[in-house]
Amino acid sequence: MTDADTTHRYEDSQQSVDPLSVADASQLCTDIAENVSRVIVGHDDEIEHVVTAIVARGHVLLEDVPGVGKTMLARAIATSIDCTFRRVQFTPDLLPSDITGVNVFNQKNRDFEFQPGPVFANVVLGDEINRAPPKTQAALLEAMEEEQVTVDGTTRRLPQPFTVVATQNAIEPDRTYDLPFAEIDRFMKKLTLGYPDAAAESEMLARTVGNHPIESLEPVADVTDIRRARETVAGVTVSEPVREYATRLAAYTRNHARLGVSPRGTIALVRAAQARAVLEGREYVLPDDLQYEAPLVLSHRVRAAETNADAARAGATVVANALERVPVE
Repeated sequence: MTDADTTHRYEDSQQSVDPLSVADASQLCTDIAENVSRVIVGHDDEIEHVVTAIVARGHVLLEDVPGVGKTMLARAIATSIDCTFRRVQFTPDLLPSDITGVNVFNQKNRDFEFQPGPVFANVVLGDEINRAPPKTQAALLEAMEEEQVTVDGTTRRLPQPFTVVATQNAIEPDRTYDLPFAEIDRFMKKLTLGYPDAAAESEMLARTVGNHPIESLEPVADVTDIRRARETVAGVTVSEPVREYATRLAAYTRNHARLGVSPRGTIALVRAAQARAVLEGREYVLPDDLQYEAPLVLSHRVRAAETNADAARAGATVVANALERVPVE
């Protein structure tokens, strides 16, 4: 892909689109989730969370032990949407330029040409992101927050929609790096899959005997559909009492932890709630939407424990206490 190709793709993806109706956007999310469930068995709630994060302009971090389907979930989501998809295998020797791209001297025209990295895609899978050192992980910070990449002083916009789905190894702490908190805060949701129950695992074995179902999976949506659904989500009404409830939840975490939810986190919570409302076929957000999304949107942003090993559990406890004690007014 040349620099001109990147520019053309960006310009195409920036054309204005009309929002879908709430009913159509809800059906779109349902169709994608059902399509993914043909591949991923026993994790319907997690699939739904990833889909709503995408239409809410968010990124997703999947953390769990190896082999439970994190990477396959990301692949199935990307396959269900007819879009550009790139996978980055994070390793200790991965460089920032391996993600963002690099300027290469062209001997023919005696000038430098930009070779885009894998971040120039609609869905980017960062596989085992915590195996790369912080300097390399930081290459995603600008992309995730501002949807652009700056290389050698030149800023290039990323195609729309743009979503990072990252997986993180939850074991082998001596062989992985902690993610910078600035990067953790850029993920709208942090999910864990866990082991399937006996019935789901048996069904998974039945489906994977012979050809894997991912090989026959077909798209059920395209880039324009997602962009239109995002416009629908952005237009969902968030009343003042609901906004105030979201700020009270965030304030509780700040008052009861060493590091509470950032304003970015509060925005993510409201956007996730808007997507939840659309999924339920509503044009307005209820406090119930905030309560449903809060554990997965806020917990990883809270630091209430001294050690990383206890951070996730402690953050979830603070958020659970907030939901229990902060009144809905």
